[in-house]
Amino acid sequence: MSRLDIHQILATLPHRYPFVMVDRVVEIEPGVHVQAIKNVTINEPYFVGHFPVRPVMPGVLIVEALAQTAAMLAYATTGSTAGNDKVVYLAGIDHARFKRPVEPGDQLVLEAWLERIKAGVHRYRTRASVEGQVAAEAVIMCTERKVG
Repeated sequence: MSRLDIHQILATLPHRYPFVMVDRVVEIEPGVHVQAIKNVTINEPYFVGHFPVRPVMPGVLIVEALAQTAAMLAYATTGSTAGNDKVVYLAGIDHARFKRPVEPGDQLVLEAWLERIKAGVHRYRTRASVEGQVAAEAVIMCTERKVG
């Protein structure tokens, strides 16, 4: 897998509008790295209240976008999808740092690197950037669990 469009992303992730935070996967190397895109538009529902005078993407949603990007790498690494009987859940966030605001019109480049898988917990180093400038970084842990 190297590129995934929105249809392939929706076939992989369990998220749906308005909570899908990944628009395209630019490249993915299972077990190693993923790079994805989130196009930030003024039509996002959270901009109505965050903030009406100067819209800024909430940091927690940037972290969610990073977590979904990491989940794409987790599914590719384990060879499963949310459509099968498993879901990747967020298990932890460490060292989250926000370096610049993300505003409507920005294209958020989301990256995750697999650091390790131990006892079923995946650990990823992640970064979100806009035009080459780091917007946010975090270490994200997730785990894959059976549903039902």
